[in-house]
Amino acid sequence: MPKGNERGASNLSGPQKSLIYVWPGVALWLWPGFARAEEATQLSAGDTAWVLVSSALVLMMTVPGLALFYGGLVRRKNVLGTLMHSFILLAMISIQWVLWGYSLAFGPDVGGLFGNLQYLGLSGVGTEPAPYAKTIPHLAYMMFQGMFAAITPALITGAFAERMKFKTFLVFSLVWATFIYDPLAHWV
Repeated sequence: MPKGNERGASNLSGPQKSLIYVWPGVALWLWPGFARAEEATQLSAGDTAWVLVSSALVLMMTVPGLALFYGGLVRRKNVLGTLMHSFILLAMISIQWVLWGYSLAFGPDVGGLFGNLQYLGLSGVGTEPAPYAKTIPHLAYMMFQGMFAAITPALITGAFAERMKFKTFLVFSLVWATFIYDPLAHWV
């Protein structure tokens, strides 16, 4: 009767067996990354399409999604005002994002707190690859990030539905997006 493993496997110990199984897996995991490093500076139609579709999905979550959701949570007399919160926020934060928000969030670092105003008014943002996403156009990256800049204060509106005047809401949202959201997006 044979000693050890009856199935005839080799007499490797636990750590040696794990090396046999782990290292080929690590090599296969790393191999596509080496091949992809050369392509990193080329725009990808698939990546660009995915970012644009994702931006459209976030847009749909903001305007009809949050607007109707929060509209259904308030009293009948406040439904229109609650719907307008999402619509006006999308417009206002989009303008803020284009004029100075994107630059504060994704411009070159100033003291580790926020970006400089290199992209003020989208100056220098075009169809070339984005600095943080080398396979999509800079404008597509800006739009994708802008949708999240718009939905974030729209999510906050549920906390003060029926409790805040509309003008106060607009000022709060603009100040919040500029001094809270944009620096935090830069830190990430």
